[in-house]
Amino acid sequence: MTDGVRAGDVRLGRIGKGVRVAVALAGIGLLINGSVRASDDAWPFGPMSQYAGSVADDAAITFTRISALTDASTTVDVPLNIEGAGVARAEIEARTGEIVKDPSLLQQVADGWARKHPDKPRYVKLELIRDTTQLVKGRVEGPPTSEVLATWEVRK
Repeated sequence: MTDGVRAGDVRLGRIGKGVRVAVALAGIGLLINGSVRASDDAWPFGPMSQYAGSVADDAAITFTRISALTDASTTVDVPLNIEGAGVARAEIEARTGEIVKDPSLLQQVADGWARKHPDKPRYVKLELIRDTTQLVKGRVEGPPTSEVLATWEVRK
């Protein structure tokens, strides 16, 4: 062994080092882009907000959901997962501001449901709702309050 190099070891050349640095910088750039844009569309380079964190003892906990009126005159909560309406809850939560500005984005939820469940009642009206639960000293204080953020009449 001479100069810390063992027999059979191969040293990484300038090109190899350059490629590794370029790949690392590209990965870091993608992570920063996804975090700044705060969009789960950039997964796995999206924001870290999708991961759980601790909640203060005196905090408000919000939960975003979509409620649907069906053509069978029933009101249901839309299953926000790939098997349900084809869209995950995290995507809806990440795009809440966009949906509030342009409720027509909810049409994709209705279309996804109809495509995946042609034998089930169709959605005719969708509401994006934010439920808020207040904690006081770490305990739930009263029932959750609901706020309708956006409403969309589904196009046929």
